[in-house]
Amino acid sequence: MKLSTRGKYAVYAMQYLAAHAGEGPQSLQSISAVGVPKQYLEQILGNLRRAGLVTTVRGAQGGYQLARDPHEMSMRDIIDAAEGPIELSECAGTEPACHRSGTCAVRRVWQRVTDSINNELDKIRLSDMLEPVCESEETDHE
Repeated sequence: MKLSTRGKYAVYAMQYLAAHAGEGPQSLQSISAVGVPKQYLEQILGNLRRAGLVTTVRGAQGGYQLARDPHEMSMRDIIDAAEGPIELSECAGTEPACHRSGTCAVRRVWQRVTDSINNELDKIRLSDMLEPVCESEETDHE
């Protein structure tokens, strides 16, 4: 399983907006400095806006800003808004994927792993990305 570019870009954009919270709306141009193509960024920010994570301000000094405090937004909120719900397999979803869904041992495994991933993403707050990264943390994840 791999997070798509759309999901990663959404996280980069939200981290940028969180880092600049309180500075007023941020232009598409300034947000794109995180390395996201502007056209793609506009689509992603539209998804984040529809999910209630960002707001837009029109006008010459307009742009995008967080709709809520970074402590109130989880990584799962961002990923779900950008990509839709994370499901390791189609049978891990809420709707039965086949006639064996109610009794399938494999489905229970996929559901446990999916739930674990989503629970971890719920624990990580957007505000967590505003904390300085320690060198030991960087090497732990390589």
